[in-house]
Amino acid sequence: MGRIKSKIVKRTAKTLISIENNKFTDKYEDNKKLLTGLMPSKKVRNQVAGYIARLKKIGTKAKTE
Repeated sequence: MGRIKSKIVKRTAKTLISIENNKFTDKYEDNKKLLTGLMPSKKVRNQVAGYIARLKKIGTKAKTE
């Protein structure tokens, strides 16, 4: 079982995806580079980048099925 993300991480990730959906991918490293200038702390940036990658992977699975 994984760790549960906080409400701030989930809300931020969903907001960023709704604004700039095409820029983010299902790769954590790419998302982390995009968020480098936007996020104030390293920990939050990494959590948001990982959650965005997870949401994108779930989205691509749903589209293929």
